[in-house]
Amino acid sequence: MSRVMHGVLAFFVGLAALGAQAAAPQIQNERVTVWEYSWKQGAPSPIGRRDEDCVIVYLAPEPGRVVFQPKGQVSPVPPAAAGTALRAKLIALHDHPEPPRKNASGFPNAFPRPGSKAVLDNARVIVWDYTFMDGSPSPMHFHDKDVVVTYIGAGALKSTAADGQAQTNEYGFGDTRFNLGNRTHTELLTRGNLRIIAMELK
Repeated sequence: MSRVMHGVLAFFVGLAALGAQAAAPQIQNERVTVWEYSWKQGAPSPIGRRDEDCVIVYLAPEPGRVVFQPKGQVSPVPPAAAGTALRAKLIALHDHPEPPRKNASGFPNAFPRPGSKAVLDNARVIVWDYTFMDGSPSPMHFHDKDVVVTYIGAGALKSTAADGQAQTNEYGFGDTRFNLGNRTHTELLTRGNLRIIAMELK
């Protein structure tokens, strides 16, 4: 093989290896970047080693599984049979810390709340697993931190602010949203089934 052909081959191999990182992000701001990846068990993971701390939220085969991947390391994928479909959100954590907002609302912080479970807590994030119950609104609460929310399930949530203003938002399985802190509201499931993986940023 000529030196030129070898260089061309190396170029395209390099592009293939970088393909996962070249995917368009779903969310990108000064605090986080969020991508979604799908692949088959047994194939190389497209997530790979990253130069930032990351949180991985799996949508398949174990919806809601949360893994922290430190900078420069590679996290093992969930055990599953060869060929099993894997789907995950990769959330890169940028070095842009924000102190929690002062809660002067008179209401409790968003988390913990009844029915919530902390599934990851470290110096960068605290991640909560919470399922909305039909007909039972979450307590009126104050978000003192920015939060990245991934929705497991599909349905509609009616959000009502402390001043009574309300709006209903539709969510599909695997949707992810970034919400700034300094918000006070309650949420009511009006349709469907929704579980959330809420990652509060420290």
